[in-house]
Amino acid sequence: MDNRYLVLAVNIVQNEEGTHEKHLIITASQSLENKELCILRNDWCSVPVEPGDIIHLEGDCLSDTWIIDEDFGYLILYPDMLISGTSIASSIRCMRRAVLNETFRSSDPATRQMLIGTVLHEVFQKAISNSFAPEKLQDFALQTVQEIRHLKEMYRLSLNQEEIKQEVEEYLPSFSKWARDFMHKYTSGDFPQMQLSLPSDSNNTNSTCNIEVINSLDIEESIWSPRFGLKGKIDVTVGVKIHRGCKTRYKIMPLELKTGKELNSIEHRSQLVLYTVLNQERRADPEAGLLLYLKTGHMYPVPANHLDKRELLRLRNQMAFSLLHRISKSAIEKEKTQLASLPQIIEDQQTCKYCSQIGNCVLYSRAVEQQMDDSSVPIGMLPKIKEETQHLKLTHLEYFSLWCLMLTLESQSKDNKKNHQHIWLMPASKMEESGNCIGNLIRTECVKTVCDGQYLHNFQRKNGDIPVTNLMAGDRIILSGEERTLFALSRGYVKEINKTSVTCLLDRNLSVLPESTLFRLDQEEKTCNIDTPLGNLSKLMENTSVSQKLRDLIIDFREPHFISYLSSVLPYDAKDTVACILKGLNKPQRQAMKKVLLSKDYTLIVGMPGTGKTTTICTLVRILYACGFSVLLTSYTHSAVDNILLKLAKFKIGFLRLGQTQKVHQDIQKFTEEEICRSKSIKSLALLEELYNSHRIVATTCMGINHPIFSRKTFDFCIVDEASQISQPVCLGPLFFSRRFVLVGDHQQLPPLVLNSEARVLGMGESLFKRLEQNKNAVVQLTVQYRMNSKIMSLSNKLTYEGKLECGSDKVANAVISLPHFKDIKLELEFYADYSENPWMIGVFEPNNPVCFLNTDKVPAPEQVEKGGVSNMTEAKLIVFLTSVFIKAGCKPSDIGIIAPYRQQLKIINDLLFHSSIRMVEVNTVDKYQGRDKSIILVSFVRSDKDGPLGELLKDWRRLNVAITRAKHKLILLGCVPSLNRYPPLGKLLDHLNSEKLIMDLPSEEHESLCHVLGDFQRR
Repeated sequence: MDNRYLVLAVNIVQNEEGTHEKHLIITASQSLENKELCILRNDWCSVPVEPGDIIHLEGDCLSDTWIIDEDFGYLILYPDMLISGTSIASSIRCMRRAVLNETFRSSDPATRQMLIGTVLHEVFQKAISNSFAPEKLQDFALQTVQEIRHLKEMYRLSLNQEEIKQEVEEYLPSFSKWARDFMHKYTSGDFPQMQLSLPSDSNNTNSTCNIEVINSLDIEESIWSPRFGLKGKIDVTVGVKIHRGCKTRYKIMPLELKTGKELNSIEHRSQLVLYTVLNQERRADPEAGLLLYLKTGHMYPVPANHLDKRELLRLRNQMAFSLLHRISKSAIEKEKTQLASLPQIIEDQQTCKYCSQIGNCVLYSRAVEQQMDDSSVPIGMLPKIKEETQHLKLTHLEYFSLWCLMLTLESQSKDNKKNHQHIWLMPASKMEESGNCIGNLIRTECVKTVCDGQYLHNFQRKNGDIPVTNLMAGDRIILSGEERTLFALSRGYVKEINKTSVTCLLDRNLSVLPESTLFRLDQEEKTCNIDTPLGNLSKLMENTSVSQKLRDLIIDFREPHFISYLSSVLPYDAKDTVACILKGLNKPQRQAMKKVLLSKDYTLIVGMPGTGKTTTICTLVRILYACGFSVLLTSYTHSAVDNILLKLAKFKIGFLRLGQTQKVHQDIQKFTEEEICRSKSIKSLALLEELYNSHRIVATTCMGINHPIFSRKTFDFCIVDEASQISQPVCLGPLFFSRRFVLVGDHQQLPPLVLNSEARVLGMGESLFKRLEQNKNAVVQLTVQYRMNSKIMSLSNKLTYEGKLECGSDKVANAVISLPHFKDIKLELEFYADYSENPWMIGVFEPNNPVCFLNTDKVPAPEQVEKGGVSNMTEAKLIVFLTSVFIKAGCKPSDIGIIAPYRQQLKIINDLLFHSSIRMVEVNTVDKYQGRDKSIILVSFVRSDKDGPLGELLKDWRRLNVAITRAKHKLILLGCVPSLNRYPPLGKLLDHLNSEKLIMDLPSEEHESLCHVLGDFQRR
């Protein structure tokens, strides 16, 4: 990026006039040479810039010196942090509110006015793109209020569809009036006179002009500006003629629509000024924008002069600083990490009265800033702080503060705060190497409108095929132009991808761009989204009966209550059905069903590996449904939710699946809200209410709890699968909408993923399942497993479960791998064994040897630590050899799974399998294999350094437990015993394997010998 610098030093200097300046030593070179000077004067001195910061400069550089003062130039702090124009405009009255809006996004409640404003925006946008004829406006209004997304908001707010339509129609005459006044094709007279002085009209003293809107060039144009650190969606981008006397100038301007009172306020005008700045990313400086109040049809031109832009960009810098520096070090305990204070509380009764963030403002003040009797708080706000937080105990405030800190640390960890900056900092050709980008694409075929706001686009590579990529159908993507001005044109999903083309469902129709436009697709990074968990934390602190009960149970550890007799909860007419369902269950599963039915608060079901957790949940839903209860079924991942629903669908039980159709399993898509609404052509609120009310079972992910259905529906039970893998604030979300909850998981398996080491130490890895497990009265353990044979099961029993796991039958206990061609392979292996120092091969492939560990110490198999990660080529070759022989012996490739702890190792194994023409073998991390199994599992431990620092992944005994419990019939572990013995969990496992004589030492250079063996096999 041009004019982007790293700050090396900051000095305060007194100039000749005696005023202070801030001198920045800056460089744009990677080598930190070629230093330049930036002098900040006047109010720019207050920008909180520090050494190490990245800045962008606008202005002129003379003799390697920039001067930024009140008359010329701008400095943008952290330009990669893109802040919306709306947020910056809202900071004018209260910076604290603006920062809270960015932090607690989900706390902003929907209102009737907001819904009507959204509908009116869309009606106007349709009209300016088509026609303002009265009959057309009526049609657009009717179409818009019938759209599902608006019907859902009407449901959320308990509104009347006809009343909303009538209120929208009241605005339509003003739309027509505006078109007659300002658009040539609707008027025969002169355009209204207005006062507008453009910065470039400095020589012209006459500010009177007539403004003519020629046409609409774009609707909801999305612009990201890494020059100015801004982003925004412009309501309408219009072509405008400014008639001044006999002169006419043509400009492309932002047109901002407002539906509230005609205030012409500083916030409204400031938002428009920032949109003129955004426009400079795509086209010439418009120098002004247009502000239209839809209720009256009055339009105001808003010039964007240097002073306004300067002050707004300085506000943006303040806001960026507050958002980036949300963590600080304690003044008393220097090493202690804590949350930073937010911008100061203001004292403005009117602003605070209508502020949607008032609850979070005072909660943060009390819990984090600990301002109760603090002189830094305006005296008029102290009663409000007390009133809003007096229902909370100290333990509640501490819980809120700790989780806010941990979530903030996690969001600011290196892997989570990339801000999509690679889109403008790295060319597509470079990003393609990561597998998360495809560049040099051209649009082919016509764009198809799937529904309003969703457009199907097809792309092909300009030259050649689509490169090898990690992108798959269902992945979220950001589409940009290769040209530097076209960042983030649209967002959407990959619908289909193959060797020659990629089809995407996007939120904007890009057919308006020239056919020659080159595009790039970037996978939208799965960054740590803390909006929903922070919103859940905030809700937990509310003064409501639901939040009070959850605080008692979760924070204060109140003992859960249970009913004494099953007869009091089991309806008479459901007894036979329930008894019939229970017959198919084992004893622990039946105990789980009973415990849930008797619960008044919550139940925890420990689903040990292979114990039929998904089947148990499905059966539980069937029993609850038979008893007449309503059930909210959730999990963290879409796949976990759908795995349960796939089983449930076989029993002809109706359910409603919430969530975006493209993320849902193909066989479940017909049960999604979106698909049902489409197939039934639901266009009325009455039909939508009927749909919601007709389903007692609703399924969604934990992150889908902002759906309107939850505003008016409380469930008898909420079941959370994968609960031991979900962080506490995320798991909280669905619990607000149920009377009782059931958490299903196993804290001996994978915990919540925490990337930030400080957050991990503070306890972020503790799930709600683990926290509540101390109440043993609420816990039921599923111990009968149907996956592993007895030899494989014994490993996990020894390592983790203290002998509690048992096989469901003799058939399960004695099951071995079926290898139809093993006899033929055995003869060949015996031939090679005769010439080998160590005839290990026959033992490895022998079906009756379910477990073995291959020690690579003598081979040797050195690890490689590179920029891409940790790998071990020798282990990868051995794994591929083993896989090839199993397939040769008659095992289906889809029955084989390969696990490795490092992504780089997975990549190498995948490449070797590809070159060996082996397909359908799944290669993945332990995390991806949780809840799944294969007939054969091969594990590559990768690490072989006997002296260096220990890798974090292999220290986790829970990951090891998951790895060794995925195999049904055969488990082969591969690694260097002396190196792995340094890891306590692996040391314990190796001791057991050694005592059982299950470790085989591979001879020196064995991986080279096996290449010849494999070659012979493939030739036969």
